[in-house]
Amino acid sequence: MQTHVVPVGFDYDRMIAPLIRDQFDVDRVILLEGTVGSEANVEYSRNIARKLEQDFTNLLGAETVREQLDDVYDYDAAFERAFDLINAELDRDGAAGGSSDSGEADAPADEREVWVNLCSMPRPVSFAFATAAHSIMVERQADRDRIHTYYTAPEKYLETELAEELRATRDLLRDLDEGDDAAISEAGVDPDRVADRLASTTDLLAEFDERGTTIGAKKIGDRHVIELPVASFQNVKPFEELVLFTLGEHGEFESVSELAETLAAELNEEYTDSFRSKVIYNVDRLGPGGKGYIEREEHGKSYRTSLSRIGQLWVRSHADEDRDYRDLA
Repeated sequence: MQTHVVPVGFDYDRMIAPLIRDQFDVDRVILLEGTVGSEANVEYSRNIARKLEQDFTNLLGAETVREQLDDVYDYDAAFERAFDLINAELDRDGAAGGSSDSGEADAPADEREVWVNLCSMPRPVSFAFATAAHSIMVERQADRDRIHTYYTAPEKYLETELAEELRATRDLLRDLDEGDDAAISEAGVDPDRVADRLASTTDLLAEFDERGTTIGAKKIGDRHVIELPVASFQNVKPFEELVLFTLGEHGEFESVSELAETLAAELNEEYTDSFRSKVIYNVDRLGPGGKGYIEREEHGKSYRTSLSRIGQLWVRSHADEDRDYRDLA
């Protein structure tokens, strides 16, 4: 059984055509629609989603649902949504294959696979879903063969063809504009309207030739750049989880010793040199030279310790999971 997660942008063919041509066995589709952008863009994407919903149902016989992404430029929210969604689909119908670190579990033949289409939607969503899928592969070693991300190349891009058609239209408008106004009016065409359309078409083509298919750099929040963190290639062990959640709760510690004291108190454990060494060891494993979930900034004789961007995402995506750390001291 296959669930396909399809973030919907302005593409139709790349969302469904490869699945039909390669004869995928699709039984469930989740269409994700963005709700940010100009009214025209949102409505265009919504129309594409409606058509995809009909065709996934009629052509592939798939159960199809449509969901919304509130902000297609919010990478963190998209990562969390992807993490929850992919895990939920893997476990749908009781099809979980387990989360053993050994990766040796045998998967039943009817287990659900999750396929994530990365062709459309703004890049923050595509990268967030790809990184979330990779993170789940690391955490659920026994299920890694059931998680797939894929891309389909278009046979052709319409932007250049649209531009060529627009050039032909501009040339026609130019011929009309340079003709006899009386003859144009006699044919039922307003000469001023011809001149206006010629000017706007010429300006649009000039922008296209100079800048390509997009213009400017949009400010998102207080910056023009969205950092795209890289997932870790290693799983997180229970004591490391406790370290990450503690950093997530407190935000930052002035030193690893301060972090160790807090952890000892939460575990009702005596704060000893041995316990402190254990915390230092785990922080090192989670730091820049290890899994990359923790940042350490030199601060006098100590190191100010906090979560990295991917560490924050890990905490955010695991916040609702129940854990008991009483035996970790």
